Amino acid sequence: MEPNLHQHNLLNTTSFCVIVPTYNNQKTLKKVLDSILDFTTNIIIVNDGSTDSTSEILKEYTQLTQIHHPKNIGKGRALRNGFRKAIEMKFEYAITIDSDGQHFASDIPSFLEEIQKEPNALLIGSRNMTQENVPKKSSFGNKFSNFWFKFETGIKLDDTQSGFRLYPLQLLPKQFYTNKFEFEIEVIVRAAWKGIVVKNIPIQVLYDPAERVSHFRPFRDFTRISILNTVLVTNALLYIKPRDFFRRAKKKGFKKFFLEDILESNDSNFKKSAAIALGIFIGFSPFWGFQTILLFTFAAIFRLNKVIAYLTSNVSFPPFIPFIIYASLQVGSIFVSSDAPLVLDSSITLDDIQKNATQYIVGSLILASVSALTVGFISYLLLTAFSSKNKTNI
Repeated sequence: MEPNLHQHNLLNTTSFCVIVPTYNNQKTLKKVLDSILDFTTNIIIVNDGSTDSTSEILKEYTQLTQIHHPKNIGKGRALRNGFRKAIEMKFEYAITIDSDGQHFASDIPSFLEEIQKEPNALLIGSRNMTQENVPKKSSFGNKFSNFWFKFETGIKLDDTQSGFRLYPLQLLPKQFYTNKFEFEIEVIVRAAWKGIVVKNIPIQVLYDPAERVSHFRPFRDFTRISILNTVLVTNALLYIKPRDFFRRAKKKGFKKFFLEDILESNDSNFKKSAAIALGIFIGFSPFWGFQTILLFTFAAIFRLNKVIAYLTSNVSFPPFIPFIIYASLQVGSIFVSSDAPLVLDSSITLDDIQKNATQYIVGSLILASVSALTVGFISYLLLTAFSSKNKTNI
């Protein structure tokens, strides 16, 4: 499909190149390159150690920039080397297209059109994963990836695995840690953490079982992706989400943030008080080291206000921890008998607590439950009274 006049203007005025990573796609590579040449000659081909006739095919395209890896080192490294070359060549954006024939070069102008509306965004082509010939493993993998991306960034996307993307080159993180398929997850999560807008745009897709070659190895690659998501989730919960929370609060002003984002959020008083109760429960619970992860997980599952829950969970702020442990042991002693009764005074040691672990765990869970219910109920009454007062003033 030849570009129209408007598309020609976009193609000529936007500083972009197309990066094509390829590995043993001899059946489709020539067709893919020829279709891209209808739109631009700014093409960077990264031959990732292909062992088929790819090198022979690429001899027909000597006018294009080519990078050849002596051996296969992974799609992630191929893209990273492509980005580095594009930056050296002073391009502002890079569009990546897979060489397996599933993408249509005629969608390139759609990316350029969208980037005019949202400069410096990272755009991901959204495929129709319900159409005929889409492998079930691809559809499942995409849903799996979408879920974790939303958990890690708070952004809902319909397709996080499409290789047809537009990247704002100068804004991407400078260092990456993955080299293979999982790189395409790492880059969008870390871009979102940097504040880059990450969004989908609709694209066409073709799955031709006769021509398409997939190098995805389900067990090995899924394991690496799972490990990456574990690292990303941990980082999100322990650093990114608290960081973003304090940034929003500081930017708006803590008083205004508290009034507008917490007391006057769109949540019902019941859900606000439930979030407070969750924070109190997690703060008093014996799950030290996992409290933040559990907090955000349950807040996400029950769709509770994460800010409120996080704030109230800080009841276990370090100076209060000895009092919480003491109270837990005291409550636990009522329900659990011990061969070596614990004397709750200033001589208590960690060894004493370890010997009475059951007493502590039972006591802390009971204390957490009772405190959560009590504080949650009182919070509900106060929030209701506060809401009524505001309505009266209005």
